Parts: sequence; C-alpha cells; structure tokens
Amino acid sequence: MYNIAMVSDFFYPNMGGVEGHLYQLSLMLTQRGHKVIIITHSYGNRTGVRYLTNGLKVYYVPHMVIYSEATLPTIYGFFPIFRNIILRERINIVHGHQAFSSLCHEAILHARTMGMRVCFTDHSLFGFADASSILMNKVLKFTLSDIDHVICVSNTSKENTVLRAALTPQMVSVIPNAVVASQFKPDPSAQDKNFITIVVASRLVYRKGMDLLVAVIPRICKTEPKVRFIIGGDGPKRIDLEQMREKNLLHDRVEFLGSVMHHEVHSVLTKGHIFLNTSLTEAFCIGMVEAACCGLLVVSTKVGGVPEVLPRHMIIFSKPEEEDLVNAVLKAIKMIRLKEAVPTKFHDEIKEMYSWSNVAERTEKVYDKIWKLKTPPLMERLRRYYGCGIWAGKIFCIVMAVDYLFWRFLEWLFPTDEIDIAPAFPYQKYRKMFQMADEDDENS
Repeated sequence: MYNIAMVSDFFYPNMGGVEGHLYQLSLMLTQRGHKVIIITHSYGNRTGVRYLTNGLKVYYVPHMVIYSEATLPTIYGFFPIFRNIILRERINIVHGHQAFSSLCHEAILHARTMGMRVCFTDHSLFGFADASSILMNKVLKFTLSDIDHVICVSNTSKENTVLRAALTPQMVSVIPNAVVASQFKPDPSAQDKNFITIVVASRLVYRKGMDLLVAVIPRICKTEPKVRFIIGGDGPKRIDLEQMREKNLLHDRVEFLGSVMHHEVHSVLTKGHIFLNTSLTEAFCIGMVEAACCGLLVVSTKVGGVPEVLPRHMIIFSKPEEEDLVNAVLKAIKMIRLKEAVPTKFHDEIKEMYSWSNVAERTEKVYDKIWKLKTPPLMERLRRYYGCGIWAGKIFCIVMAVDYLFWRFLEWLFPTDEIDIAPAFPYQKYRKMFQMADEDDENS
C-alpha cells in the first residue's frame, strides 16, 4: 500500500473536471487501502487542514492566486511547507495534476529532489504556435524531463503531451475520466413538456467556445420558437452572453444559473433534452459523459479527444464553426422531436463504460510500475535537464541545483527526526461506524 499526495491548484470548492477527477480518484484509492492526501492552495477563508468524505485529508496551503485559480509560481517558496507535509504524512508517491498548476510543477521538482517517486496527469490540450502555449510547453518539458510516468485522459491528449514534452510514448499511459453513474440517473419528469431544453454546463471562457455560443443561440431561437437554453457556469465570457440575451430580447428563452455546485449538476442536466459542448480544444469532456448518463443527447464540436468519449449514437459532431454547429443542433432537435433518439436508455450503457473503481485500479498499476524504478542520481537529473535546450537547459540545471542545495539547507535547519508524524486516520473505525448507522436506518 502506498502513501500518495495528490497536488494541484484546482480542487473543491472550485468546480471543474480536474477537481472532480482528483476527488473521486482519491476516494477510490482510499477504499483500495492506500493513504491519500490532497495538497492545494487556500480558497478564501478555507485555509489549513480539512477532512472530507471517508477521511480524505486536504491541505489548503496559503498561496497567492493570480488567474483562474492558478497560483503565482515561486519555485522555492512552496518547498518548506511541502517538505513538512510530505514528511509528516510519510508520503512516498507524489502525483501532480494539470499543466496549468504551478503547485503541481513545483511539487514534482521538490519531490524529485527529495528522492521520491513522481507521476503526472495531463488533463488539457495545448497548441504549438501562440506565445502562451510555447511558454507552457517549455515549462512542461522542464517538469517532465525528470518524471517516472505520465497519465493522459485520452489518446489525443497522449499524442499532444508526447510531442510537447518530447517524451517516449512508453512513458505515457491513457486512463480516461469516469462518472459515478448512480449520481446521474435520468429523470424525464424534470423536463419541460412545452419546450426542448438545451443545457450548457461549462466554464464561460474563450477555450470553451463561448464566442461560438454567442453566435449560435440567437439563430437557433429564431428558427425554433419552442427551444430554450439553460447555461450553468461562470467566467469572463458571461458578460458577452448576457449582452447577446439583452440585444436579442431572449430573457424568457435563455437562463443563466451562474456557478453550479457539483451536487446540483444532476438537477440541472435532467431539465434538458440536449447537452451542447462548444469547446475549441478538449482532452476529455467529463460533462458530456455526465449529460449522456442523465439521458441527454449530446451535440459537440469535434475537437481533441472528444470523439473518443461517447459512442456515435449518443453524440452529434460539428466542426467548430457557427454554420455547422447550428445545423448539428437543429438536427438534434429534430431527432428529439421525432423520437429518433431515446437518450434515457444511455444511462445503462454509460454505467458499464465508465467507473472510478476501474480508473483507480489502472492508476494503481502505474504506481506499481514506478515503485520498481530506481531514483536517478543527481548527475543523471542534471543531464536530463541539460538536454532541454541550448539556453533553457542551462537555466533548468541552475534551478534544479539551487533546489537541491535549498533541500540540504532545510534538512539542516529542520531535521527530519524533529518533525512530528501526523496520526493516521482511523479508516476501519470510520467505516464500521457508517455501516452501523446504515444498519440502524434500515432497521428503523
């Protein structure tokens, strides 16, 4: 059994696919007998240590957020508290999530310096041409130059990551996201019988194709008077959507819900007949799986790893273009109206296709694989970083060397044997109490 630290900037109470992946995977690994903690940055007043379901321990580390819940990169500022947490919890595997996360990159660097096994899960796709992608790809190449294994959520994501970080394909595994099918059951009674409802549940940002949505909604509402939209989520593009509603007088046809908590997603999805995804880039859209599981027909742009997610009878694809997307949505409306598709039957298929227990089992095999690997010596690490580029390689070597010296300084300043060990959570007692409570409920 392993002691695992999941590290990412993105976790609850923030909502999204990465956050849900972290939470569900951690719960399943805990049920399989591993010790799992999560390290993320503080959210408002949520700072310090919190316990979630099944004793899942979360460290909310005080850290400055600069944009969209991503923290300010400090390189070395996170090391002292990270080392303290790792030693207190006796962690032996560090698992970082999401390339946008500064905490993830720093944790992998520090964990490697401390001689630990590390792996990384990439949840997004990146381009190669724009300035932000070039910078992000260079940072990712630095981090993954000294990594034990990489996990991607789709085959398209794997190809993208292998190219961006110059990895050998054998170092990369594909383990998709999953869904808790019991939490996403169809409920036809929740649907409006007078309208065909199209649900959009997403971060309202450019990458999610909100500009496409702004162009598409007025045309669909004009063509189909018995169609309405429910939009869940928040982000900088919300103002553009609200201006579109004002301009076209669609207040009774377009409803904004704002940020939606995860436990409320089911009630939002079951109101709809069609789920619309307008992403311009997507590694794996977990929202589409949840929507299909709730009995919605899915319309999506054919980008990234989206074609790998659902069987063809559950989804209608479109090019990421206004005209093609309008036609795809109108086709879906016609199919619902003529009952050519019966989405309520999708639930049983999704339940067999995706499960978190399977994801945890496959992730566990990755841990078994990296546990057998030897930790590379200091000179080998320097050699790997040196190969990252003519100038970047030298900079990366300096960053890594300073990190090593800083670790030695922390070992002298705060000796390992003087750091208290955190008491283990009584998992067996906790589960026994819940079983007793369930039995009492059944008897009553």
